[in-house]
Amino acid sequence: MICIRHKPVFLLQGFYMKKIYEYFCKIETAVCCVGFIFLVLFVFVSAILRFMRVSMSWNIDLAMLFLAWTSFLGADIAWRSGQLIGIDIVTRYFPKKLQQIVLLLIYSIILCVTVIICIYGARLVWTERLRTYQSMPIPYSLVSLSLVVATFSMSISTIGKIKACIQHFRNESKPDQDEKAIQPEQV
Repeated sequence: MICIRHKPVFLLQGFYMKKIYEYFCKIETAVCCVGFIFLVLFVFVSAILRFMRVSMSWNIDLAMLFLAWTSFLGADIAWRSGQLIGIDIVTRYFPKKLQQIVLLLIYSIILCVTVIICIYGARLVWTERLRTYQSMPIPYSLVSLSLVVATFSMSISTIGKIKACIQHFRNESKPDQDEKAIQPEQV
């Protein structure tokens, strides 16, 4: 399948929108990195404390919170940068235009799924706003919020990929039309 390397394509063109999007991507990457560091730190400290027969249940709960945020934000970062695994056993033998159509169809399905998950995830965040962790007074909806934030960001990334795919499809079809228009005049 044709892999279109996705440079950020913006829904709203303009210098400020590009800067805001780039800033958001940097913040998302930084939060993911810091969350992963804290995740490893809390699990390591918990293992050391258990070895010393000291139980701190809040370490595991906090590690699960960081795991949710890190995994979902990491999935979005991988999706945006094109680092997820793609299987193209069947589609690699298709003609280039059909590959692009299949890619556009897949992106559209992914967009629908991420929007649905984002909507239902927001409902789940609202439902779980009063539920707290057993060992900490932190609302459990913070875990669900990671899903909403990541799928919203994935939706924006997917719209950018769809836009890039359409632009790539248009750019490939324009030279063919120009050549057809030039050929009858030369004959």
